[in-house]
Amino acid sequence: MQLIDKLSILADAAKYDVSCASSGAPPRSSKGKTGVGSTGGMGICHSFTPDGRCVSLLKILLTNFCLYDCQYCINRRSSDVPRARFSPEEVVMLTLDLYRRNCISGLFLSSGIIRSADYTMEQLVQVARLLHEEHEFRGYIHLKTIPDADPALIEQAGRYADRLSVNQRTMGAIRYQQQVVEGEARAPKFAPAGQSTQMIVGADDSDDHSILRKSQILYRQFRLKRVYYSAFSPIPHSPSTVPLAAPPLLREHRLYQADFLMRGYGFRAEELLGKPGNLALDIDPKLAWALEHREQFPVDVNRAEPALIARVPGIGVLTARRIEQLRKQRKIRYDDLRRLRCALDKANPFIVTADYRPRQDSSESLRLRQQQAERPVQQMALW
Repeated sequence: MQLIDKLSILADAAKYDVSCASSGAPPRSSKGKTGVGSTGGMGICHSFTPDGRCVSLLKILLTNFCLYDCQYCINRRSSDVPRARFSPEEVVMLTLDLYRRNCISGLFLSSGIIRSADYTMEQLVQVARLLHEEHEFRGYIHLKTIPDADPALIEQAGRYADRLSVNQRTMGAIRYQQQVVEGEARAPKFAPAGQSTQMIVGADDSDDHSILRKSQILYRQFRLKRVYYSAFSPIPHSPSTVPLAAPPLLREHRLYQADFLMRGYGFRAEELLGKPGNLALDIDPKLAWALEHREQFPVDVNRAEPALIARVPGIGVLTARRIEQLRKQRKIRYDDLRRLRCALDKANPFIVTADYRPRQDSSESLRLRQQQAERPVQQMALW
């Protein structure tokens, strides 16, 4: 099989892994038309660094052959999809060639499981080792570890890769090897960009309450960098054991919003969703929390702690810090919040300034919810 054919198959097979965030642009191509460029270039995805830079990564599978028959997976053993397999040397060649052409800034590599978990993990580590040691590659490397692989192989992967994505079943081995490496004298960094994992939403009966609690444990006990959420997409010729319809894509979006509140705002999972069930789809989690805790509002932005101001809908952490700095000089007025670009349409019922107090501070939460509810959006199809 030609290398370009392998790339076409294995880049398409990697699109279901959201640990490497895509730009989400609609498919466009200049093939057979005037103009230049395409948003559907095979194997190239966009990811964002902590400082906001958008970088391009070669996102592929080593192979989509697999020993297992996971019913929700397009690459399961019983699936009739076209199959292909790269050698480690071919992945290295592709990565270096695209990097030299300034097409990518790094590599995201995952794989189906062939022969055994250890053999597959050895192949992934071999790619990273060749790039680092033989070619002195200094770009970004993100490896998806294989469930049940030998912890020693995971340790090697952590020494070569900037980030590891892990299945939840492998988190114990990841944490153990991280502690081993950190305990060594002058040890190299273990996956310095951190570890992440992915949760499939809507493939079983797990609700948002249980998903957020699991994420909270992963962040606190395993020090994960990110948890990604992927709405289950029914695949062609899928078995009857998996749902035939996708969950609302807005559910995935709400989980990301709640996750951001836990990581950046100090919210706990039980605060955002205190009982079994799913997050509200018509309003965002921060607004939902504010409506359930009306006793804490309205907040006087001239007196309240920045942490509480940041919990006001329409006001973020950075804006809360700017408010704290500004009020050291003078009283905060309503126009100051407008100049700070607060989302006042959301914040109005929950704030007090030197010259403003909401008329609806005693309005029922149900009425406010109806006023603040977002318009329903139409979900686009993947197929």
